[in-house]
Amino acid sequence: MGAVHSVGEVTKWIRNLIAGDPILRNVMVRGEISNFNAYRSGHAYFTLKDKDACLKCVMFSWRDKGLRFQPKDGMQVIAGGGIRVYEVGGVYQLYVETMVPEGTGDLALAFQQIKERLAAEGLFAEAHKKPLPKFPAKIGVVTSLSGAVLRDIYRVSKRRFPSVQLVLYPVQVQGETSAAEVAAGVRYFNERHPVDVLIVGRGGGSAEDLWSFNTEEVVRAIYASRIPVISAVGHETDYTLSDMAADVRAATPSQAAELAVPDARELLSRISGLSARLSGARSRWMNAKRMKFLMCLRRKAMATPTRITDAKRARLESAAKALSIGVWQRFHEKQQRLDQTLDQLELLNPIRLLRRGYGIVEDEKGKLVRSAAGTKTGDRLTVILADGRVRANVTEVERGGKI
Repeated sequence: MGAVHSVGEVTKWIRNLIAGDPILRNVMVRGEISNFNAYRSGHAYFTLKDKDACLKCVMFSWRDKGLRFQPKDGMQVIAGGGIRVYEVGGVYQLYVETMVPEGTGDLALAFQQIKERLAAEGLFAEAHKKPLPKFPAKIGVVTSLSGAVLRDIYRVSKRRFPSVQLVLYPVQVQGETSAAEVAAGVRYFNERHPVDVLIVGRGGGSAEDLWSFNTEEVVRAIYASRIPVISAVGHETDYTLSDMAADVRAATPSQAAELAVPDARELLSRISGLSARLSGARSRWMNAKRMKFLMCLRRKAMATPTRITDAKRARLESAAKALSIGVWQRFHEKQQRLDQTLDQLELLNPIRLLRRGYGIVEDEKGKLVRSAAGTKTGDRLTVILADGRVRANVTEVERGGKI
């Protein structure tokens, strides 16, 4: 039986054995990600597995490894790094330095992942897109100071509308700082130098060259822009997430200028055509009114205009005469009714009765005495006659007689 070794000694021997193997110091491993866990520290722990075995893996500060895609369970990847022994845990594991998805490029996978996440937030929704102004006076351009993009935009814009003003915010369109610069350019025009429309773009290139325009930072800046944005990235076949977030996508920078700026020659031609149509319509209207006026002059009424006034005057005089007769007749009728009413009132006048020899008897209180029953011997009465009053004393009352 051999010598007895401690656990630490055995583990260290295995560590040195593995560390001394040149293949294990830099190995590429294909497998399926399982139990992927990313911590706030930036480290990620996961397992690579296939149908035969499992391999524990660790990726320190994985977000700083340049990965453009989000590792997920079930994803087939090729991970590169070195296998070392973790003595405390007594396990060997792959310390991952690089990782790419198998079967598709990391850029393509990252593009799809970012696209799905931002689409779910509504950053590509048609309802959010703003219309372009018809007659912009000032256009902001976010692109490289060098290269053909700026020249193409300037040449096409000035050819179509010479008075338009272009304002450049120069940026790097590829490289580590380009995404931040492009996003800053979009924010600059929104916050500090307002323009009517923005053109954001660059010329063609590889997927790697165009990647800045697929970053979440640039897409969110374009989405948040209050100024309408035209995205002009690459060639006609290139399509970026910036194109999806922009209000309008142009296949090329030259087309972006055509979309942003109206063609002055076309406008002048259209104005000329509209002016000719207006002049023709005005001539036709004047001719129609002239013909109508001439036809009016040929009418008999226009030849002898007093005929109209004479007829109107005759009608007026006839109406006035009829009105006068009607008023007089109405007055006469009312007068007759008034006379009849007065005659009726006269017949009912008590004075008329007094003149015929009748009298009205009142008691001492001035109340009318209507019957003998209302008197008694000794009452003082007043008899009203047509020509005066008679005071009398009642000496005798005879009742029962009726007239």
